[in-house]
Amino acid sequence: MNASDSSSAAPVDPSLRIFVIRHGETEWSRSGKHTGRSDIPLTNRGEQMARELAPLLTNVDFSEVLSSPRRRAHDTCVLAGLGALVGTEPDLAEWDYGDDEGRKSVEILAERPDWDIWRDGCPGGETPDEVAARADRLVHKLKGLSGNVAVFSHGHFGRVLTARWLGQPIGIGRHFILDPATLGILALDARHGLTPVIQRWNVAP
Repeated sequence: MNASDSSSAAPVDPSLRIFVIRHGETEWSRSGKHTGRSDIPLTNRGEQMARELAPLLTNVDFSEVLSSPRRRAHDTCVLAGLGALVGTEPDLAEWDYGDDEGRKSVEILAERPDWDIWRDGCPGGETPDEVAARADRLVHKLKGLSGNVAVFSHGHFGRVLTARWLGQPIGIGRHFILDPATLGILALDARHGLTPVIQRWNVAP
């Protein structure tokens, strides 16, 4: 995939900032199980983690708030204080892990020692090219917005979205840790031709 695929010729608001927020803890995220399509709720601790995001968000004037359709992301949004503004964005859903849903990486690697999700995807789920195309579609939509935009999503997809925001192959996402109930801010560097940048990353309350 060409690193420039996500670029758009349309004018972009230089004030645009994308707050990429991962949902709070679930039983599966705590144990390391891949959670894509499964609608696993937040744990009690995950709910508290989501509430603790509020001070980072409530003083920000958001022009748009979008959430993955999965309840763990939507509930995080509500508990963080932005539920009144939120709309559902299907493209914010987590990577579809297919046959690897509910499995831990160590279990997958025991069967397929060379497996690398960034290169191989998951059997019966999304390929890297498919999840990159979904992220590109979302980047295009986000670049049509202005001001501060909050997106509540997931660990792997948040990293894919960030890679494509930067115009890079999604494999670079392996270097971006995004812990539960943390946020990153994607922005545009107005001093250098509106270059897409990571302004902040993996910020915890």
